[in-house]
Amino acid sequence: MRRTAGLSQRQLAQRTGVPQPTIAAIEAGRRDPRVGTLARLVDGCGWTLTMVRLKGKGIDRAQLRRLLALTPEERLRRGVAEANRRMIVDRRR
Repeated sequence: MRRTAGLSQRQLAQRTGVPQPTIAAIEAGRRDPRVGTLARLVDGCGWTLTMVRLKGKGIDRAQLRRLLALTPEERLRRGVAEANRRMIVDRRR
């Protein structure tokens, strides 16, 4: 989107007040922006951010029930395993 708008990261940073290193981290997938930050970046590129609630999307209640059936220790183990998996994936990027 930034490139389509013909902007460098520095120019977008100046327009939006979002630091250039933050923009670089978002573009590289190392950081997830908050909605407000995303809205500023989109606006700075001359676009409009619109959020739409989609029916049928959201919580997987069956998955939630399976997780709640686990003990706190089992949930913690799964959470740590998932965090470790994400770290490995991030390092490969």
